[in-house]
Amino acid sequence: EGRVEVYHDGKWGTICDDQWDDRDAEVVCRQLGLSGNPKALSWAHYGQGSGPILLDEVECSGNELSLDQCKKSDWGQQNCDHIEDAGVSCDPFTGTDLQLYATQMWSVLLPHYTASSAEGTVRLAGGRSPREGRVEVYYNGDWGTVCDDGWTDLGAQVVCRQL
Repeated sequence: EGRVEVYHDGKWGTICDDQWDDRDAEVVCRQLGLSGNPKALSWAHYGQGSGPILLDEVECSGNELSLDQCKKSDWGQQNCDHIEDAGVSCDPFTGTDLQLYATQMWSVLLPHYTASSAEGTVRLAGGRSPREGRVEVYYNGDWGTVCDDGWTDLGAQVVCRQL
């Protein structure tokens, strides 16, 4: 669960909660490889972001594989403030917390993100094999580690899917 952030054109940004509903949350959870009971949260439920608000008026049918396939405003076209930052809980009834890391959280990565930039790439370092080790993320030209506060098996599953 957490505030939803996207990466576009070299920048991280938030999504405005106009039209934000559980169908949009279902797509976010699917894109992160999570199942459960998706729930959309509005009004900066997980705190206000900083930087640009990159998307507004997101309207998914719930069947899309990624937010990039949903109807939405043009990138950067919005009429919102960060008090309207959208959030998602992928399994609200079990109390499972998935902390979304990268700028303090995992972010929803749109398909063109990985095609256009190495930022957000994850690797394992210092392990006895390529399948284990310390989680590192490439950001702003450097590799950095991921803080383990709130780290769970779900976070590890996300990293394994990214690898």
